[in-house]
Amino acid sequence: MILLGVDFGFKRIGLALTNSDVGLPQPLQPIAAAGALKKDANVIAELARKHKAMEIVVGLPIDPEGEEGRMAKVCRQLGGHLEGHGFAVHFVDESMSSATSEAQMIGAGMKGSVIKRRLDSEAAAVILERYLRGA
Repeated sequence: MILLGVDFGFKRIGLALTNSDVGLPQPLQPIAAAGALKKDANVIAELARKHKAMEIVVGLPIDPEGEEGRMAKVCRQLGGHLEGHGFAVHFVDESMSSATSEAQMIGAGMKGSVIKRRLDSEAAAVILERYLRGA
């Protein structure tokens, strides 16, 4: 089954795809956030359909105390809009996904400009990896 991972941000939305049978997430081109969750959900749903994704995994920011703050509520609202498009939506703790992705890219010798361009979608790939591991 094909899954779409989402790392939501107010400026950019990172996206990644994986086939749950293979389990190797591939980052996609991030998209610019529209500034309205319904519009963002429409674009994400369209991309999910284009790539034949059956389910969507949304990163959920959890604070160090294990609480969901304002951004987590926004991500849950986005998930609700995606469910309205007919997708099953799963939430995974995205804590440190961007930091993990950045460290991996630095370790691979990527330039800062490349890291900045790819960071959000690389974080979406980490979110999918966590989902597949059952984290």
